[in-house]
Amino acid sequence: MKTLRGCAVLLAAMVLAACGKQEAAKPPVAVDANFAHDNELWRESRLTELLAPDGWTSLVGLHWLELKAHYIGSGSTSGIRMAMGPPRMGLVQREGQTFWFTPEPGVSLKANGAPITGRIPLLSDDAEQPTAITFDDDKGLLTLIHRGPRYALRLKHADAPARRHFGQLTYWPADPSWRVTARFVPHDANKTLPIVDITGLTTDLPNAGAVEFERDGRTWRLEALGEPGRPLQLIFADRTNGRGSYSAGRFIDAEAPDAKGEVVVDFNRAYNPPCAFTPFATCPLPPPENRLDLLVEAGEKAYAKPATEAAP
Repeated sequence: MKTLRGCAVLLAAMVLAACGKQEAAKPPVAVDANFAHDNELWRESRLTELLAPDGWTSLVGLHWLELKAHYIGSGSTSGIRMAMGPPRMGLVQREGQTFWFTPEPGVSLKANGAPITGRIPLLSDDAEQPTAITFDDDKGLLTLIHRGPRYALRLKHADAPARRHFGQLTYWPADPSWRVTARFVPHDANKTLPIVDITGLTTDLPNAGAVEFERDGRTWRLEALGEPGRPLQLIFADRTNGRGSYSAGRFIDAEAPDAKGEVVVDFNRAYNPPCAFTPFATCPLPPPENRLDLLVEAGEKAYAKPATEAAP
C-alpha cells in the first residue's frame, strides 16, 4: 500500500509539474503578414546562398602552404593531398611574395574561365581579381587565400559531402520585437578593431562605429565592422551560444546608417558563420565588446550535422 500511495503522489507531482510548464510556456507572438513574408524570403535566400555549388557547404579542404613548392592532387603521391579532384593536378610554387601554378600534362583545368596551358600566376583573395582554378567540369574550385602572414589553398567542390547531405536550417519563431532600430555611434576615421579568427590569427578590421539599442529595460552596445558609410556586419555572442545557437557566436548584416544616424538590427536574421558547417573555414570570433549577457532567442539555431554525411 505504501508503494502504491508513493507512486500516486509521484504521479500527481509529475502532472502538476507538467501543467506548470504548460502555464509558463510563452504565448505565440503576433506577427504581421508582411514581416513574416519578408523574413521567409530572407531565409530562402540564406539557404540558396549556403547551398550554392561554390557556397560554404562545398568546402572540402584548407591546405596551408609551408614550403616553397607543393605538388597537389588527390593521389597518394601528392605533397598536398586534396580530398577531391585529379590525382595529379599540378605544382604550386612561391617566389618571394608571388605564387605560381604549373599544371600537370594532360589535366583539363581552367583559370578564371580560360583553359590553362602552362605556368600562370596564382593570385590570392586580396588581389583585385583572384585566380580561380576550376576542374572536374567546373564542379571543383581551387583558390589561394591570404591570412596574416600565411597563405593557404582553399578547395571547394559541388559534390562535397556537406553539400550533398545537407540537413536543414532551424530558427527561433520570427519575432518583430527582435527587429530593433539602433543608434549609430560613429568612431574616429580609420579606427580598427582586432578580431581573432578560429585559427588564432588576429586581424585589425575597419570599425566604423557601434550600434546601441534597448532591450529588457537596458541599453546594449555592439561594435560594427565596416567602412564609414558602407553596410555593416555585427559579430556577436550571447547567452544562447551552446544552448540553442552555435557555440562560437553568430553574424548579422545591416545597412549603412541612415540620415538620422539609425541602423536597423534584425536579430531574426542572425546567422551562423561558415565554421558551423565545415572545418575548412577561417571564421572570425566575436570580440570581447560584443559578448552580450542577453538571451537572444531569435534567428538561426545551431546546425545539427545529419548522420548521412559521409566521405565521398
